Formats: sequence, structure tokens, C-alpha cells
Amino acid sequence: MLEKTEVIKSSIGLGTVLAVTISWSLNKSIFWAIFHGLCGWLYIIYYAIGNPNNDNLDE
Repeated sequence: MLEKTEVIKSSIGLGTVLAVTISWSLNKSIFWAIFHGLCGWLYIIYYAIGNPNNDNLDE
């Protein structure tokens, strides 16, 4: 069974990976990818809720 600390560490890691991936796909900038990776879940929530262009990933 997973301990609470293991679940927290894995969710922080997942948030970082998702944030870096989304940031890189949109900006193609290492600086922004690192910055958004540090923000983690905050950037993912912003992207999901606050970004009006999040449906236009194919452009």
C-alpha cells in the first residue's frame, strides 16, 4: 500500500511533467518550460480554466 508521502511526491512529479509538456508544445521555449515546470499544477489549472485558446492546439 502506498504511503501518503509517496502519493504526494508522485503527484508533484506528474504535475511538473504535464506542465513542461504543455508549455513546450505551446511555446517551444526552454525558459518557459522550466518556469511552468516549477509552477506545476498551478500552470495546468490556468491552462485548463484560464486559457481561452486551449481548444486550438492544432494551430
